Amino acid sequence: MTPSPLLALAASSLMGLSGLYADDQADMVALRARATDGDVKAQLDIALRYRDGNGVAKDTAEAMKWAHLAADAGNAEAMDFVGSAYLRGAFVKRNPVIALGYFKAAEARSPQAAFNLGQCCFGAQGTEQDVPKALEFWKKAAAAGHGRAAACAAMAYLSGEGIAPDPIQARRLAERAVELNDPSGLVLLGELQFQAGEVEAAKASWTKASKLRPTASTGHPAQPSADASAQQGADLLKLIDYRQRKGEPGKFAFVQMPHIHQGYNNCGSTACATFARFHGSKIGGWDFKRLCPSPLGTGTDWGHLLNASKKIGQQWKLVTYTPDDAGFDQATSMLKRELDAGRPVVVDFKYIGPQYPGGSAGHTLNVCGYLAEENLYILCNPAVATPGLQLITAADLKDFWRSDHYGALSKGVLSRPAFILDRP
Repeated sequence: MTPSPLLALAASSLMGLSGLYADDQADMVALRARATDGDVKAQLDIALRYRDGNGVAKDTAEAMKWAHLAADAGNAEAMDFVGSAYLRGAFVKRNPVIALGYFKAAEARSPQAAFNLGQCCFGAQGTEQDVPKALEFWKKAAAAGHGRAAACAAMAYLSGEGIAPDPIQARRLAERAVELNDPSGLVLLGELQFQAGEVEAAKASWTKASKLRPTASTGHPAQPSADASAQQGADLLKLIDYRQRKGEPGKFAFVQMPHIHQGYNNCGSTACATFARFHGSKIGGWDFKRLCPSPLGTGTDWGHLLNASKKIGQQWKLVTYTPDDAGFDQATSMLKRELDAGRPVVVDFKYIGPQYPGGSAGHTLNVCGYLAEENLYILCNPAVATPGLQLITAADLKDFWRSDHYGALSKGVLSRPAFILDRP
């Protein structure tokens, strides 16, 4: 009997896969032999493979074992690997002090470690907050080719977060990030161009950003920062027209907000500071945090954020809606009323997944617009590049706008919480 062409093709494919698997196995055996003999580059390579599941099953304990060996031998990239694990608490118990030590040991030879050391200094992770020192490390990393470090420094200078505002430095550093093909730098430079009336230049910057990573009609709230910045480029291109004309109640609304790029673990205070700035305050994210009893670099209870609004002479109120379909309909009706009246709204998201320590994480941000015809909402997010604007589908908003740990006021009950201005 003559074999079926489909069976022959399947057999050929299986043989090909088998050959690739055998090659991976042989490569791993050779790599492990070099690593066991003390080759630090091989040790780091094995750590990365176990972290990413590249050619082997994911195994974070093995990843840390080999990364520690390379770090102990003085490999700067391995030190950054171990430090990052301790900072995030992804593979090991979170310990910013240990993370800081690894970053300090590696920053002279690793731009990524210098960037992370700046993150620690800016966000009070394992050390006292020191914004000038953070900028020093970020600029050092930028000079060594780290684009995101240049963009972060630019955003700090632009908003005057922890330092005096310096738009000239901000523009220079944004241009450095663009030289390094960093998507967040392109988003930021495009916004500077847009605000200066250089609309065609802004379009070019955002178009370039949108082509650096895969994009879709909208992004996903939990996507990595580089992907989020590329998606921002696409979103900002779509929003150009809406940002230049008056809203039409029931059809679309856009509320222009100031934007402050948050430090590590400071989304609540930063989102509230942008809300406060919109309503006339000049307060920054860190100064808003200092009005709350929890230390810098830690999460902030929404009850404390509410009390802080009173300390700066603003009166907000907490409103909550049930996490079901009916609650979402009521919540989005409120959103549209506020946005049509020219007022943004602070909301809290909950992210669920094994990548988060404890299985979940929260994030506070603003909703600053909607496009009714496409059933889209516009976010002003302190975690992404200035101007912080992102599009989100109603389905994703429904999924993520919920929280049961925004503070003591939640009493552990899942709801859709929001801060709005308490009007008479």
